[in-house]
Parts: sequence; C-alpha cells; structure tokens
Amino acid sequence: MQAPLPILIRLFAALALAVTLGGCASKFKTYDGPAVTRVVLIKSTRKLYLMHGDQRLKSYDVDLGFAPVGPKRFEGDGRTPEGRYVIDRRNPDSQYHLSLGISYPNAADIARARKAGRDPGGDIFIHGGPTRLIDFGRKDWTAGCISVSNREIEEIYAMVRDGTEIDILP
Repeated sequence: MQAPLPILIRLFAALALAVTLGGCASKFKTYDGPAVTRVVLIKSTRKLYLMHGDQRLKSYDVDLGFAPVGPKRFEGDGRTPEGRYVIDRRNPDSQYHLSLGISYPNAADIARARKAGRDPGGDIFIHGGPTRLIDFGRKDWTAGCISVSNREIEEIYAMVRDGTEIDILP
C-alpha cells in the first residue's frame, strides 16, 4: 500500500528539519589549545589580543564605548575603562550573544567617582555584536563595553577563563 503524497511530504519535511536542526552549530565552542594567560586591549588601535605568556594566540578588531578617548570615570560617560582588571563572570544569555564580565569598577575607580560625587558605573563586558539596527555599521557604539562579532565572542568565550587578567591600555 502506498502512502498518500501529503503524508510523504510531511515526513520528508520533518526529516529535513531534524537534519537541519541537528546540524546547527552551538554558540558554545570548545578550546583545547594553550591557556589564555592574559587579555590585552589597546584602545587607540581598537585591538584585543589573547595572550599565552608573551605569545599572541589571537587578535580581534573591536568597537568601544561611544566616547572612547580617556578612561571611564563615571556611569554614562560612554568610555571604556583603562587599567588592569580580571574577567570575573560570564553571561551565556547575554543580549549581545555571549559576554565576559570585566571587574570594573575596582577600589580606585570607586574612590575617584565618589570624590567627584558620581557613580562609577559598572557592567562592563566583552560581548558580541549589536542587536539594535541603528548600531550596525557604527564604530564605537557601546555604552563602555568591548564589542566583537558574535562568531568572535564564541571563540573568546571558549578560550578565556574566569580570573584571567585583562589589561586595558589607552
């Protein structure tokens, strides 16, 4: 007995969907190469480097805060911090695909902002690309974070461990 054509079409479509979904790449990559011992960001050149000792493992072009020159001083200034921090958390459900938290503000950042009667801000991350249409193609569109492409943050997220130092240089 031959199955009716609509049933065969539905079965074929279900099989094609299962194969397609099964072949979808996860945003969670694995990495088994040399450990990333330090992250270095040079703001003036918009370059992020993943380092193993003195060896450069990877480099990425980045976008920064909307007012990139100078160190972050307070909430809302649009600047990306400068100094030595650590990667202190990760967000697998980030609105920017994936994100790695930076330990800004440190004690000196808090003291400086309080002296000026301001809040130092926080929630500084390395994260994926823009989600708002207006931000696509813009340079330095974040509120103070470090942005790479979604594909690149998948790689960085897999390679960089919590506790890794990050030096953010002018």
